[in-house]
Amino acid sequence: MSLTLILIIITVGISWYGFQNPSFLDKWAMNPVRVASKNEYYRFITSGFIHADFGHLIFNMFSLYFFGEAMEMFLNSIFGPTGTIYYLALYLLGIVVSDIPTFLKHRTNSRYLSLGASGGVASLLFAFILLAPLQKVCLYFAICIPGFIFGAIYMLYSFYESRKSGGYINHDAHLYGALFGIVFMAFLLPASIPNFFDQIATWRLF
Repeated sequence: MSLTLILIIITVGISWYGFQNPSFLDKWAMNPVRVASKNEYYRFITSGFIHADFGHLIFNMFSLYFFGEAMEMFLNSIFGPTGTIYYLALYLLGIVVSDIPTFLKHRTNSRYLSLGASGGVASLLFAFILLAPLQKVCLYFAICIPGFIFGAIYMLYSFYESRKSGGYINHDAHLYGALFGIVFMAFLLPASIPNFFDQIATWRLF
């Protein structure tokens, strides 16, 4: 069984339990005030294994499956057994790093909560896009566009929505998770940066 499937099973199990136990979700969610005042730093990682509802969970797990499996196979093919460590670091650190701006931004807002695997999933997605920018990414299995175009739209939308600071979606986690995925992969494989631009240079609209 792949590590990606193991992560999905664990996340689904914990999220399912959380659906039945609101107090559990409250203890595991990213609550910047609780982190700052009670030193509950574990929330930086536990918040990535719980979800608000089935729709939230299903969307993240489908994304984790498709892009996680691809990244896991790629890293294992390049680095052998060490690739598993790199993969786990990319995903888990993506969850943690993507929550840091949220923590800094809302550390005095006692009503703010954030949860979900979006930061880690975004890290995997954008690491994938850096490696294969011409590979198509599909929105809801219907609209498919090259990854580098999807990535640009995703980043601009996340940046715009994060500045608005409205709604219940943590767009900061999406944005910084994506940036972390790019930086992580660029550090791990420096050649991925020039290769990214070389591939884009071959793209033709028609």
